Amino acid sequence: MTPRCVAGRMGRLAALLMLSLWLAFAAAPLAHAQLASGPAVTTDALEPPDYKSYERTAARAEKMIEDRTIVTPALEKMRGYLVEWRATLLAAQGINATRITTIRQQIDALGPAPADGATEDAEIAARRKTLTAQLAELQAPVIAAQEAHRRADGLIGEIDRVLRERQAAELLQLWPTPLNPANWTAAASALSAVAVEVFEETEQRAGNEAARDQTGDNLPLIAVLTVVGMALLWRGRRLMEALSTRLQEHASVRSGKVWALLVSIGQIVLPVAGIVALSQAITLTGMTGPRGTAFVEVLPALGFFIFSANWMSLRVFPKADSQDAPLKLSAERRKEGRFYIVTFGWMIALDALRLTALNPAESDNAATSVLVFPVLTVAGVLLARIGQLCLVHMRNDTEADEPTTYRNRLIGLLGRAAIAIGVIGPVLAAIGYVSAATALVYPAAVSMGLFGLLFVLQTLIGDLYTLATRREDSRDALLPVLVGFLLILAMTPLFALVWGARLSDLTEMWTRFSEGFQLGTTRVSPSNFLFFLVLFAIGYGVTRMFQGALKMSILPKTRVDLGGQRSIVAGVGYIGIFLSALIAIKSAGIDLSGLAIVAGALSVGIGFGLQNIVSNFVSGIILLIERPVSEGDWVEVGTTQGIVKSISVRSTRIQTFDRTDVIVPNTDFVAGRVTNWTRFNLLGRLIVPVTVPFTSDSRLVEKILRDIAEAQPLALLNPAPVVAFVGFGAETMMFEIRVILRDVNFSLQVKSEINHQIAERFAAAGIAFSNAHRDYLARVAGEAEAARLAEEEQAEAMAALREGFLLQGLPSPEAAKRSPETDAKDTTG
Repeated sequence: MTPRCVAGRMGRLAALLMLSLWLAFAAAPLAHAQLASGPAVTTDALEPPDYKSYERTAARAEKMIEDRTIVTPALEKMRGYLVEWRATLLAAQGINATRITTIRQQIDALGPAPADGATEDAEIAARRKTLTAQLAELQAPVIAAQEAHRRADGLIGEIDRVLRERQAAELLQLWPTPLNPANWTAAASALSAVAVEVFEETEQRAGNEAARDQTGDNLPLIAVLTVVGMALLWRGRRLMEALSTRLQEHASVRSGKVWALLVSIGQIVLPVAGIVALSQAITLTGMTGPRGTAFVEVLPALGFFIFSANWMSLRVFPKADSQDAPLKLSAERRKEGRFYIVTFGWMIALDALRLTALNPAESDNAATSVLVFPVLTVAGVLLARIGQLCLVHMRNDTEADEPTTYRNRLIGLLGRAAIAIGVIGPVLAAIGYVSAATALVYPAAVSMGLFGLLFVLQTLIGDLYTLATRREDSRDALLPVLVGFLLILAMTPLFALVWGARLSDLTEMWTRFSEGFQLGTTRVSPSNFLFFLVLFAIGYGVTRMFQGALKMSILPKTRVDLGGQRSIVAGVGYIGIFLSALIAIKSAGIDLSGLAIVAGALSVGIGFGLQNIVSNFVSGIILLIERPVSEGDWVEVGTTQGIVKSISVRSTRIQTFDRTDVIVPNTDFVAGRVTNWTRFNLLGRLIVPVTVPFTSDSRLVEKILRDIAEAQPLALLNPAPVVAFVGFGAETMMFEIRVILRDVNFSLQVKSEINHQIAERFAAAGIAFSNAHRDYLARVAGEAEAARLAEEEQAEAMAALREGFLLQGLPSPEAAKRSPETDAKDTTG
């Protein structure tokens, strides 16, 4: 790889560190795409391009591609010419577009052409022939533009292939090893030659009277610029740091962080502005020659590298402990990280200074290899150390018993890659593959810096969103995540440029994207797609506004119930979205006829795979139109019973009485059996069973129950409540209270109140329930058993007394009680 190529690569890498160039890089593909895509609207007013001039350019490009001695800048310049021609030829393909479309419609209006052997009316045949000839004539310049466009596109592809091959060959070129002491002399000679040249230029300018006069004339301005520059360099960073701290102390948490971050950018701007003032003061002295002027002009860029690295180190490795820090590290580890990043900024500044000091066209490979190696080695070591800090964070942020998060896995992957590149890069440079080592170490380091910048921007977006919504838990909301994702996509071209992609490669990708793709007979480009999105967004907005007017102003003034109003609003929404999409597709010029056959073939498979979804969708439409079930109805579907909360085109949400949501497919409402308790009216029958012992007075029970039923406020008197004696149990009589309620939703409350009154009235009337009756029977049985036991005890006592009388020779108690008259009567009898 030649020194010029190394210088060019290092210059690009250094320039990419400048934040101001990021906007330029992001805008360059867009601007070039607009230039390359040409006019987006086809018109008949286009003039055919100068094909002769294009043929000369294309022939010259073919010769340059075949000639391997052509230098890379010449090929890139020719590629730029071909890109402009390709844009012109692409626009030329729209010549006569409107007229061609009209003639094709006229031919279609004549009907299909007759088959072989068939004839058609002579007038129609003549007209068809005339229109076909006109169509061929109008299409001739379009076909020529298409052919020339394909040739230009092919030549651009060949030039890109040649440039990529050269780039790959340069990366694999073996340079003189920097470890060979024989090459150190060449490096020392190159540096001494530069120093001598600068000294001689300055000495010559100092002896020039005109230069001294210029210094005297500009002395006041030089003094002012010097004082301002020194002040900004000495106090600029400290001033911004103090202001940032004060803002954090006197503002809220989030607003303080936002303002502190924005103000902290002054830590880069003010010192760089001071360097710019000093460099301008040196230039005004007129004491610098061409080489010295080059050094002076590069000073602001060197300062930017150093102060940007210092700013980034404070953002990634803050001094104070913070939950918003990207890496979970101790204070000592964060201090190491700040040192590594600041030192890396100095390494980039030194390498940029080397590129300025040594003219790449004059220095040889040996000197460049020796001078690049030390800086590259230090940069590799720093990169490896930063990678180790990433691994330390991953260990600190992951507990022993928990899995590694996706973010930590990504940080760990970056850390391991940084360590590997930091080791491999210096080894390759020591062998002699300096270009390959440079293409690894510096892009990896710049990529790590870009990841840090990406984190800073995402944190800023989260803080701004939190500040706007005034919610501390909104940083992880959907909008900041989407903005962060778009930010990553926007920085993707920057990463590609860092890793060696040419700007022409990115613009070529954008050109391919902007040209679009063929869909049927229509070329769909991003402009068509954006036009479609804008029209669809307008249609969707109008639909939502109309839905709001229906819901808030029109439908509430009608007699349509709430469920019907919601069904109408939902139907209008579906129709509006469908019409918006249809109008947007038609207006954007997207022809979907080419997809008809594919859609027909896919519809069969989709029909089998999505038949349940389609069935539920159709059932949902039926529910919204017929409205057998509405929101707020008390329904029973299978084993599910509850209140309908919402009806969509696929399913219906029912909230059960235990406050759980059940999603029921709409097919169950259409094809199954559904009980709707409150659809057409709120009347409903309530049945309260009552069981009393068979010893109770049935007439009294019936009277009490009827009085209770008729006293209920929600019970209808026409028809009147019914108290039915429905049958007998084993030991009980069974009654039922049947009443018609005005609102069946209160059936549970009414049933509870009826039971309370039954308990009160039965207790007052002495009517026992079934368990109380069983207690009564048990008590009666116990009394009978006690009487029997008492009689047995009395009998035993009489027997003992009789036995005692007999032992004493006395008559028994029964005999003693008998009188003589009784004995005489007994004898006579």
